[in-house]
Amino acid sequence: MTTNATTTTAHPTPRSPYRITPARILRAEWHKLRSLRSSWITLTSASVLILAVGILMGTTYTSDGGDSDVDTVVLVLYGSVLAAPCAAVLGILMTAGEYSTGMIRASLTAVPRRLPVLWAKAAVFATTVFATMLATSLLTFVLAQIWLRDTDQAASLGDPGVLGAVVGNATGVTLLSLIALGLGALLRSVPGAIGAYIGGVLMLPEVLSMLPYEVVEHAVKYFPAQAAGVLGSATRSVGDATAAGALLALVLWTGAILCSAALLLRRRDA
Repeated sequence: MTTNATTTTAHPTPRSPYRITPARILRAEWHKLRSLRSSWITLTSASVLILAVGILMGTTYTSDGGDSDVDTVVLVLYGSVLAAPCAAVLGILMTAGEYSTGMIRASLTAVPRRLPVLWAKAAVFATTVFATMLATSLLTFVLAQIWLRDTDQAASLGDPGVLGAVVGNATGVTLLSLIALGLGALLRSVPGAIGAYIGGVLMLPEVLSMLPYEVVEHAVKYFPAQAAGVLGSATRSVGDATAAGALLALVLWTGAILCSAALLLRRRDA
């Protein structure tokens, strides 16, 4: 007696070419960032401000002007104070801008889990801003020193604390702009996020510092803008926060804002 057995061959299901992967989400966010005219305008404006102010400081500085006690890196990169709001506006446009145009619905439809969209935006944005600010800061410092080499502000990147302050300056601007990106995702309104950034990050510490309380004065040192200023200084004044403390505070502020935005992104409708 012969038994014929039927053998069934299982064929693996082919992988869809449209799978959602972290790399593809990152690529999509990078494409959004680089394809917007506002991205190039704001980043170029930030770089030009740092470079222009740095060269102006270098060409007009004199040793007998009474500014010998000013930190060299702070003097040369003073334009970062103006550049940081430009980067912040770009961060807000990356998140709140999508809500104003309705583009966020397409993004969240393509990535239903939602949170990878926010993390990809933050990663692409932070990488772009840090690379731009670091390159601009290094170039500005080197160019400004052409005019400062015969003054009491002469310095080189190899001097103690100088390179760290230049990198810290780029780090501070990047983290401040990430806070702005988080505010944009949190408030979903471009004007509202810009107002919150100006009022909460830039103005509130200045108002609080007027209060005659030692505990408030100590706390203000670890607010975002003040912590970023410490990171961009090659020297420390008496009473300033340490570089490590300032970096930790700035990272915690950034993390708190982004995590709050992530929590609401999961709970609210687009």
